[in-house]
Amino acid sequence: MRLADFDDDSCLIYGIGNVGRQDDGLGWAFVDWLEAKGCCRNADVRRNYQLLLEDAELISRKRRVLFVDATKDSSVASFTVERAVPLMDFSFTSHAISIPALMATSQQCFDRLPTVHVLAIRGFEFGLAVGLTPAAQDNLNDATTFLSSPTRLSEHP
Repeated sequence: MRLADFDDDSCLIYGIGNVGRQDDGLGWAFVDWLEAKGCCRNADVRRNYQLLLEDAELISRKRRVLFVDATKDSSVASFTVERAVPLMDFSFTSHAISIPALMATSQQCFDRLPTVHVLAIRGFEFGLAVGLTPAAQDNLNDATTFLSSPTRLSEHP
């Protein structure tokens, strides 16, 4: 997977997060970086606070999707890029749904399933404040450097 693989209108790059909660804004910061660098100009690029059931219809119209979100997982040193698989789980509420459940919903309701990757960037602080911590900014920089490499990349460990 390369970031350049997402530079067409059949692709979606979706930043998830909340810039008012420190490192939870990593998904949006990634989208900000894309726009500032002029990367993936042809892709459908979006930001939202969380995934919603309605996003199943959105992804059903795409060939390839990259979700970008912060992670609190301490086993993630900087970031991970993984291929997601559909799975109907019990994460759905009136306000949120997991990426695997969103994919399963797209497959079941629209008979369409794009290739989905998840970029999870390690965050550290999620309190009520604007701005990334220096450590989260470093992880964002690592992820953008890795994904903007001109050579084809394997998934990051």
